[in-house]
Amino acid sequence: MKGHKPSGHLDQLAIAKLLYRNESARILSYWLLLIFGLIFLAMFLPWQQNVRAYGKVTAFAPEDRPQKVYSTVPGMIRAWHIQEGQLVQKGDTLVVISEIKDEYFDPDILARKRSQINDQEQSISSLFEKMKSLDRQIDAMENGLRASLSKAKNKIADARYKIATDSADLKAYELNFETAKAQFDREEKLQIEGLVSLTSLEDKRMKMQEAQAKLQTALNKLQMSSNLYLNAILELSSLEAEYNDKISKAIADKNQTLSYINDLENKLTKMQIDIANLEIRQQNYVVRAPQEGYVVRADKSGVGEILKEGDALLTIMPANPQLATELFVTATDLPLLSKGNKVRIRFDGWPALVFSGWPNASLGTFGGEIQVIDYVNNHENLYRILVTPDPNDEPWPEQIRIGSGVYGWTMLDNVPIWYEIWRQLNGFPPNIDITRTSPKSK
Repeated sequence: MKGHKPSGHLDQLAIAKLLYRNESARILSYWLLLIFGLIFLAMFLPWQQNVRAYGKVTAFAPEDRPQKVYSTVPGMIRAWHIQEGQLVQKGDTLVVISEIKDEYFDPDILARKRSQINDQEQSISSLFEKMKSLDRQIDAMENGLRASLSKAKNKIADARYKIATDSADLKAYELNFETAKAQFDREEKLQIEGLVSLTSLEDKRMKMQEAQAKLQTALNKLQMSSNLYLNAILELSSLEAEYNDKISKAIADKNQTLSYINDLENKLTKMQIDIANLEIRQQNYVVRAPQEGYVVRADKSGVGEILKEGDALLTIMPANPQLATELFVTATDLPLLSKGNKVRIRFDGWPALVFSGWPNASLGTFGGEIQVIDYVNNHENLYRILVTPDPNDEPWPEQIRIGSGVYGWTMLDNVPIWYEIWRQLNGFPPNIDITRTSPKSK
């Protein structure tokens, strides 16, 4: 190139003149080699792959998230006891509501309900006393039945014994009568033959008649004994029927009383439920703070506004929530994530200098750890992950608020820069660290 001059319009360019000077060309080539060498070496620097996601700050526990305070009863706003932005403690009065339903207007409604309950309890107590009296009557009638049955059975036994005795007497008198009749018959034959006197015959006749009379008397006694036996059996049957009828009536009265008691107890239970509901309803006239927190916004305003059951009154933000971030990732990136993965986070409004592939060189970012990965996607086909502060990293700023936007990236494998460029150009997914995502490794 020495001594050679460029032809044409190149002669007019100062840069061309420098290029064709030997010293300048050599210096430029050195710089170019140095730059390209540095770029080539930089291609082998480690680059940490990551999955990027956007989301917002939230609270990890559901009870730490902003919540609505509702009116559990319909009514009218009578007074406000708070201002927006005010810190309230658990149990502090927020709003006082007055009644709008006419059946609850009576100021003495609780006292009247309690009086009705007392009357009902006294009625039930009286019926229980009646049941006890009926139980005593039933016991007395059962005892009387047992005594009467025992007495009647004794009468039957006596009558049976009397029948046996009279039957024996009857057999004896029958034998005496047969003997006297046989003697009379012999005497009559002998008197016809003239062997005995008429006086002796008459004497035998009288003895036979006496024996016959005694036989008839014994027969009558046996008949009377049999009648007494039958009467005792009938008396036993009538006693059982009479007492059983009385006992059945007493038991029927007892069952009727018990049924009436059950009805009254059911009514009493309903009245007790009503009075308990009234007490709770009157307690709900005063809306109290469910937990310590800040009044964010009043959803109702003014005094005298009518509320329906379940209307939202205001929103409370818990005072000391456990902060987390909810990030949303695509279904393509979801298999790369697992619980415990480290995440770098940048908060909106917080100054930061981010090198996504070199987290240690980033400034203004904070560490996090994945705690929850949703099993279902949202309506935008994104999956939510909950990230809590990394205990081994710098704590998150106290100034951040729930709802602030965040940008996060989950750290994956370390690869050379040239590989990451090649992967991005070809649209390949990041590498998966099997030892970190495998369930067995946990």
